[in-house]
Amino acid sequence: MSKIKTTFHCQECGAEYAKWQGQCNKCNSWNSIKEEIKHTLTENIWDHTNSNLNKASNNPTSIDEIQIQNEFRIETQDKEFNRVLGGGIVLGSITLLGGEPGIGKSTLFLQISLKIRNKVLYVSGEESENQIKIRANRIKYSNKDCLIYSENKLENIFAQAEKIKPNILIIDSIQTLTTNSIDSTQGSITQLKTCTAELINFGKRTSIPIMLIGHINKEGNIAGPKVLEHMVDTVLQFEGDRNHLYRILRVKKNRFGSTNEIGIYEMVTDGLKEITNPSEILIGNSDQKLSGTAICSSVEGSRPFLIEVQALVSTAVYGTPQRSTTGINTKRLNMLLAVLEKRAGFHLASKDIFLNITGGLKVEDTGTDLAIIVAILSSNNDISISDDYCFAAEIGLSGEVRPVSRVDQRIKEAEKLGFNKIFISKFCDIIPTKKIQVVYLSSVEELVDKIS
Repeated sequence: MSKIKTTFHCQECGAEYAKWQGQCNKCNSWNSIKEEIKHTLTENIWDHTNSNLNKASNNPTSIDEIQIQNEFRIETQDKEFNRVLGGGIVLGSITLLGGEPGIGKSTLFLQISLKIRNKVLYVSGEESENQIKIRANRIKYSNKDCLIYSENKLENIFAQAEKIKPNILIIDSIQTLTTNSIDSTQGSITQLKTCTAELINFGKRTSIPIMLIGHINKEGNIAGPKVLEHMVDTVLQFEGDRNHLYRILRVKKNRFGSTNEIGIYEMVTDGLKEITNPSEILIGNSDQKLSGTAICSSVEGSRPFLIEVQALVSTAVYGTPQRSTTGINTKRLNMLLAVLEKRAGFHLASKDIFLNITGGLKVEDTGTDLAIIVAILSSNNDISISDDYCFAAEIGLSGEVRPVSRVDQRIKEAEKLGFNKIFISKFCDIIPTKKIQVVYLSSVEELVDKIS
């Protein structure tokens, strides 16, 4: 028996309302609230009356009696993916991957399925088996234990998983799944929450790790209710610009590892190529001395690498000066410009300023502040910065040069790539080096004197 209940949900953020209204109060989107009819069941969708799993007792246990077992992880042949997850895929874990359309989410999971030495059930509700085979031929990997199943009914997926007993179950994507127990459209909030809850229940009881691909909304967040990210164990975000080659795999949540790790890939004709040394490819090569460029020793997660910051400062042709950034938060740029105006006496209010991080990467490290200021001053004065200089420091509102985390790793990375001088904050501990000179700064004014 089931009880019919009518609710209204926002299809953008998942907010629930008692009646229909034109605008969502949480995400401010218009005409996104839809009526949904959901059934409250007295039993689970995944109902196995003959399964031994339901016969197993699950009673409360004293914490002193719980025996800690060695954590077993399934290691993939993708070192970047293993790094992000903290060493591999944990048995029974639920992983959710989000990203923009065309960024390479399906390619990443299919590539992992073809390279791994385990039985994988790859379920696609978006593509046919022939379409997946065409992409597999392009990737040029093969795995006889990779089973492709084109289906979007949750009941059929559970039946095949019970029959095949795969080591990993991949769902592409969670928004395409439907269940007969819910009288709602495909991709609705009710369908999404119900299917995810049943997949989590299935994964925890069978110890089969489940990897989900999720769509994103216009704000860049995973489509559906926010509770979806709380339900799963790991949330990954695949970032990058489709017009550039490089992709970053970030961790937003990880119950079994650190959230500070990232993976870097390059999109090539054969799929996604792992980038083990990103510093060598993110720094541009040029024989000419050009103004407006500076090299920053950055850290994303626990990995240090060097990136090139480019800036262009020109006289504003129109009335209002432009502030445009690629890979850096625009608000961060405005703050640094205010510091230069107030503390260093540079008048940039009437200038157009364009800032770019090469390679199409999005950098969140505040250690890029010093390199951004150097690139802006270099373009404004039309003076080139030496190719042997590297920068790693944060700028405060009073103009002081502040220390950043893992400065020793940043110095070692710059030293490894042959830089002769690195500029950091004087408040960092003095680090002995052999091949690179460390220049300590205390303020922006001191920086101007030492690079001019």
